[in-house]
Amino acid sequence: MTSFTAPSPQTLRLTAEELSTFLDGAFPASVRPTLGEVERLAPNHLRMRLDPVPAMKRPGDIVSGPTLMALVDVAAYGIILAHIGPIAMAVTNALSISFLRACRFEPIFADARLLKLGRRLATVDVRIWQRTEDRLIAQSTVGYALP
Repeated sequence: MTSFTAPSPQTLRLTAEELSTFLDGAFPASVRPTLGEVERLAPNHLRMRLDPVPAMKRPGDIVSGPTLMALVDVAAYGIILAHIGPIAMAVTNALSISFLRACRFEPIFADARLLKLGRRLATVDVRIWQRTEDRLIAQSTVGYALP
């Protein structure tokens, strides 16, 4: 089991391209397109984009809650890995989400912001939005246990 020394939150250990490559290898190829793509990466911030597919639709022509929760979890995982490096055994230990309005069947963005990165635990704020960042679809706080 590999451990690490917690870096400064301003220090990235992966580029956006390296993070994308890691995520592509960490998830089955059949599932990966449903988990969003890295759009932008900066210290303490990751933006992912998800273009919904028909399997994500629920009655009312909206995107399902489990789809949004998966995007939140992958965005939190991504921002943590970008700061600690490609350590696959970081795992979710808590995820709380508030759905604020229906999510239209159109591109979805997730902004993950690293709130705290310790030696054993990390906390991330993830906000889901469409069209404009000011009109949130959902807000989530995600906790990760680090190896």
